[in-house]
Amino acid sequence: MIPLNLPLERDLVFFDIEATGLSVVRDRIVQIALIKYFKKEGKAAEEREYLINPGMFISEEAYKVHGISSKDVANKPTFQQLAKEIFEFIGNADLAGYNSNRFDVPMLMEEFYRAGYEFDITKRRLLDMQRIFYKMEPRTLSAALRFYTGEKIENAHDALADVKATIKVFAGQLDRYESTDYIDADDNVVEHPIQRNVKAIHDFVNDLNTLDATQKLKLNEEGVAIFNFGKYNGKPVGETMLKDRQYYNWIMNMEFSSQVKQLVKHIAKEYEKTHK
Repeated sequence: MIPLNLPLERDLVFFDIEATGLSVVRDRIVQIALIKYFKKEGKAAEEREYLINPGMFISEEAYKVHGISSKDVANKPTFQQLAKEIFEFIGNADLAGYNSNRFDVPMLMEEFYRAGYEFDITKRRLLDMQRIFYKMEPRTLSAALRFYTGEKIENAHDALADVKATIKVFAGQLDRYESTDYIDADDNVVEHPIQRNVKAIHDFVNDLNTLDATQKLKLNEEGVAIFNFGKYNGKPVGETMLKDRQYYNWIMNMEFSSQVKQLVKHIAKEYEKTHK
């Protein structure tokens, strides 16, 4: 297994998803690969890989990307059948991947939601190698692998090959940027943001004011959760939900991600507790 010189406070799962398309709500997973690193020193990393019957047609556009056809997965288990095994394998681990915050994580949340599992990410740290890469060296995954290791990716867009390449990229990023400052577009300097510390990397690569992957909810300057869309754009979520239950029900029944629905439900509940 690829060595990862990184002290862990809890387990860390790298994963990659191939899907029927690009919509985290409407599309479905056809392949998922996971490699789990354990916080327990000396315990060997474990990997899992699954082909999944999505229960829907795999588009020609998606097939051209990952090479998995509807015929290839016709006799494979559904996500519903695999959900318990995958859920338990991940456990309470932090999550890592390439473009995982915008695609893989919310899509996995949707699949778990449909299977009856609430996959909570609020207490997990999310490491997205693409965000490190795009901030430090804007490129693609194959270019990243070539840049950091000198290697050429084999079987690109195969989930397991991609996740192994992602781990190699991350190891290279840790080595390369451990003593490098980050300078943003306004010449603000962040000293040594890439550290051998999961929380430090999480804070650097994530927009801490954005609450969900689809960017429907965010924090304002006072740290209050507000809507980032629609007729209540800029309005506090908790206060709005208490005043307009019809809008709350509309969100719960419309095609919003399960992450948005979980957050709205939690924020509304907490606000109601303190404003009865």
